[in-house]
Amino acid sequence: MNDFTVATRHIETVTVLDIQGYLDAHTAPELERAFQTSIEGNRYNLIVNFSKLNYISSAGLGVLMQFIEDVRENSGDIKLTNMSPRVYNVFDLLGFPMLYDIFKEESEAIDKFQNIPPKES
Repeated sequence: MNDFTVATRHIETVTVLDIQGYLDAHTAPELERAFQTSIEGNRYNLIVNFSKLNYISSAGLGVLMQFIEDVRENSGDIKLTNMSPRVYNVFDLLGFPMLYDIFKEESEAIDKFQNIPPKES
């Protein structure tokens, strides 16, 4: 069985999900739970840090698609960072750069969230 972990960090209003290992059909529910926990906690500014991810399958990609609408409906976003060239190529081939902001460094994604104007009531 392949190892996969999700560690959650909070940086002001941003939640960072550090994913590590192999993200496939068997491990995707763990990432789903991390997204669900963030959304239930009204944390909609999400960054997924791929720096320690070795592999992603279509099931892993599906998890990202599953939550993007809920997050954006709540004035948030999911930004992706620190992808290896191999992982980035998978996202690029499937057109994800048109759907998601992808940054080389986590700090760039954090800065992008901090420049978002507050939601008007």
